[in-house]
Order: sequence, then C-alpha cells, then structure tokens
Amino acid sequence: MLGLAVRSVRQRPGRFLATLLSAFLGATIIMTFNSMHDTAAANGVDKASADTLTTAASVVGGYGTLLVFFAIASTLTVNVRQRIDEINLLRQTGATPAQIKRMVVGEAVAVSLVGALLAIGPAALGGAVLLDVFKDSGQVADSVDFSFGPIALMSGIDITVLAAAGAAFLAVRRATKAAGAQRQAGRARQFASWAALVVGGLAVCSTFAMNATDAALMAAPAYGAILLSVGFALVSTSLLRTVLGRAEPLVTALAGVSGYLTVRNMRQRASQLSGVLMPLILFTGMATATLYMQSVENDAIKASGLTKSMEDKNLETLNFTVVGIIVVFACIMLINSLYAATSYRVREFGQQRLAGATPSQVLATVAVEGVVLTVTGVFFGTLAALAGILPFTAVRTDGLLPDQGLGIWITVVAIAAAATLVTSLATARRGLRVPAVEAVSLAA
Repeated sequence: MLGLAVRSVRQRPGRFLATLLSAFLGATIIMTFNSMHDTAAANGVDKASADTLTTAASVVGGYGTLLVFFAIASTLTVNVRQRIDEINLLRQTGATPAQIKRMVVGEAVAVSLVGALLAIGPAALGGAVLLDVFKDSGQVADSVDFSFGPIALMSGIDITVLAAAGAAFLAVRRATKAAGAQRQAGRARQFASWAALVVGGLAVCSTFAMNATDAALMAAPAYGAILLSVGFALVSTSLLRTVLGRAEPLVTALAGVSGYLTVRNMRQRASQLSGVLMPLILFTGMATATLYMQSVENDAIKASGLTKSMEDKNLETLNFTVVGIIVVFACIMLINSLYAATSYRVREFGQQRLAGATPSQVLATVAVEGVVLTVTGVFFGTLAALAGILPFTAVRTDGLLPDQGLGIWITVVAIAAAATLVTSLATARRGLRVPAVEAVSLAA
C-alpha cells in the first residue's frame, strides 16, 4: 500500500501540494502564537506582559486550531472525492476499507509533518515580529525577550498532524461508506448544522441581556455570528441546490447558453462545490462581523471621550489578528479547493471542446459558476454577520445600523470574489492548454 501511495503522489503532485501548503501555513500560525506562551513563561517577565501574551496565544491559538482543521479537511475532502474511482478499483482488486484508510491517512500525515517542519523557521521569525507589535503598542514591556520553545514546537507539529490525520480519516470514511451509511452521515451533518444555528441564535439574543459598558459585550454576538456561519457552511450542499433552483431563470436570462449549462453542471456537482462554498460563507460571516463590531466599539469609545484601556487595546489587537487569520485561511481553503476541483476537470473541458464548445465558452461557464458561488457564499455569510452586528450595535450605540456604511462589506466581498474568480479562471485557462484529444484520454 505504501508503494501504491507513493506512485499516486507522483501522478498527482498538485493535489498534495495544496495539502502541504495548508499544513505549512497552519503550523506557522499555531507556532507563531503559541510561542507567546513560551515567551510569557520565561524568567523576568512581568505579570501584565505575561497576561497579554498568554491571552493572545490562547484566543488566537484556539481559532487557529479550528481553522487549520477546516483548511486541511477542505483540501483533503476534495482530493479524496477525486480519487473515488481509484478507491473503488482498489476495493475491487482486494484492498479492504481499513487498508485504504491507512494509505490515505498515511499520505496526509507524511505531507502534514513535512509542512509542520518547514514552518518552524517562519514561525520563529513571525513570533519575534508579533512580540515587537505588542511592544510598540505598549502592551508588553520592552525588556521582554522572545522565546521559541517546546510549547510552540510541539503544539504546531501535534495539532497539524492530528488535524490532517483526522480530516483524512473522515474524508476517506465517507468515500468508502455505503449509500445508507452516507445518508446517515448526511443526517448527522444536518443535525450539527441545526445545533450550531440554534446555539448561535441564542448567543446573539443574549446580547440584549447585557449593558453597553460590559467588557464581554462583543463576545456573545461575535461567537453567535461564527456559529451561524458554521451552521450554514455545514449544509452548503443543500443551500447551493436551493439557490440554483430559485436562480436558474435569472442565470439563464443573463448568461444565455453558458448560464443554462452552468446550472445543470452545478446541480450535478453540488457536493463537490460545497467544499468551495464552505470557506466563502465562513470568510464572509466571520470577517464582516468582527470588523464591523470592532469599528463600532472604536467609535463608541472615541465618542465617549475616554482613552482606550489596556484591555481595549488587547481586544482590538486580538480581533484584528483573528480577522487576519480568517482572511488567510479562508483564502487558502478557497484557493486550494478551487484549484483542486478545477484542475481535475481537464478531461471534462476536453469533452466539451470535442462536443463543439469553444475555449471562450468553457471559460464563460467557469466564470458563471464562480459568480453563482460567490453570490451564494456572500449572501449566507452576510446573513450570519448581520445577526451579530445588529444586536451589538443596538446595545452599544442605541442605533440599529453601524455608521461605517458599506465600505467594510464591499472590501470583504471584493476579496472573496477576486479569490474565487481569479483562481477558477486561471486554473481553467491552464487546463485548456492541453489539447482536447489528449485531455479526454487522461484518467479521471
């Protein structure tokens, strides 16, 4: 099985390159922030500095762990789905499901371990830069020296490898399940989605039970918006099918034949495209909610004439840092999923050209797909974000809508649209360079 896995990696290096990139960047972020634990535990660090460093490491480290799992899981899910024919062939030739799981999980562990080891150097540099940021803002004393120790090193390697192994196991388990078992897994995902939506809704509603000056006012709506985003993301396949059913007349009217073909194609590939829709929803919901709420908080403090306390500065730094992590990882998840999904369609593009489609028509179909995915992801992500923004604004400022306008939202949408369209079109254009006859002869 190991030899077969090595040959599989050689045939499809791009697939594992995407996993390597996710593991590398994930380990870098985890090690960078967990190095603050090592720094805080060093001798001679005052209590205020240690508290700031520990809080940053704990909060961002928790978000980082969750996002690492989502990023690697998104990439591996797409990869395993693309290997379904290979997996079925292995089973027909005598391989057991346990052997196939060991092969796929072993590949993921090996790739993630390499990514984690490569991340040690950049993480050490990133940790030193992060400490300087805390020093420049006055949150950490200038006398504190940077330390990159066993907490950062072991947490980065352990979390990355465990996340890769768990994500690979879940992905290959779904691929090798029978139809009845897959339906049961779908019901479990739907239950988890409803649970996230209910808990997120309760968290958002609890905002109205707080006072405008409470230190934890932002926590409830922020976590509520995140949970709502997760709830929508978990049922992204069903959401996409629903949107396609409602939007088919509009898409066909605007895009003509390309729109008609796009809707039909996306309905058939809804489960695969959900891997792209998930990071879109998470990115839009989390980034929009956090940025707007922090901006409302900053304006409220300025309007009151007060000076930001150390806790306010820490919270602002953490919020913007978390948003930065979300932006990076959501874009990684999105680009990896789109690259893997689109590069796998070289054979499909060849068949379309042999059937009479021109390269321009193929690119137009891919572009329409990207627009539909972007609009769907932005819509549900914005719903989740508004559920957190509106209660927070109402309690903090006695108004309903934030005064910042649409600038932040437009920026978030622009990033999401650019990542989706540029990646999908660039990958499709590269696939169209393969001659049609040669592309059709490629193994699916």
